[in-house]
Amino acid sequence: MGEPRYATTASSDDRWRTKAAPSPPPPPRQPLSLVQPSQKKRHKTKVFHVFRSVFRSLPIITPVCKFPTLPMGIPDTHRTISGARVTGTLFGYRKGRVSLSLQETPRCLPTLVVELAMQTSVLQKELSSGMVRIALECEKRPDKDKTKILDEPLWTMYCNGKKSGYGVKRDASEEDLNVMELLKAVSMGAGVLPGNSDVEGPDGELAYMRAHFERIVGSKDSETLYMLSPEGNNGPELSVFFVRI
Repeated sequence: MGEPRYATTASSDDRWRTKAAPSPPPPPRQPLSLVQPSQKKRHKTKVFHVFRSVFRSLPIITPVCKFPTLPMGIPDTHRTISGARVTGTLFGYRKGRVSLSLQETPRCLPTLVVELAMQTSVLQKELSSGMVRIALECEKRPDKDKTKILDEPLWTMYCNGKKSGYGVKRDASEEDLNVMELLKAVSMGAGVLPGNSDVEGPDGELAYMRAHFERIVGSKDSETLYMLSPEGNNGPELSVFFVRI
């Protein structure tokens, strides 16, 4: 992978030439410099956050957000994000499933990677049409079970109220870590990265959208991520709900 960039898909002639002749070796992987997240305790949820959570949980009237609406490649000039904020990145090959990565800051290793039950191209279409709300649901555990909700291995996924399959938690792969490494200096933005996938091949493009998310803990059985748009920017709205029912 190289530096974040905009790119166009290779022509069909280029693809045929690639098949006919050996492909050049992929660029060397960048050494990882991501650090472990801190172990600081999460800030307590303020009262106004609770009221806002209730308000935002009302039914959806219309299905917003598209990858290119955020500014591309804004350098991360902030210091460590507070306990109520995390860095969220949606990324994936256009014909593959999109993944969600959460980090304490862009310079930290991911604390959560979830493969969502939706192709990247489909999610982009949903985001371009209006507000997007993703709900990840699983069954409640016995009271004595101390498993945290973000440690659940499998969720039923709904996008704007429509069931789309299952979200799966997984360990960060080598490719995931390299994407996070390439985007280390980006606090928010959207664009594409050159692909380096056995499935997509060297001509594949990996689309990404990164933003700050406010993390609201309602209870041990519910957490919500609200995407924060830059000040003065009427950007997309995206919410991700983790719920045990």
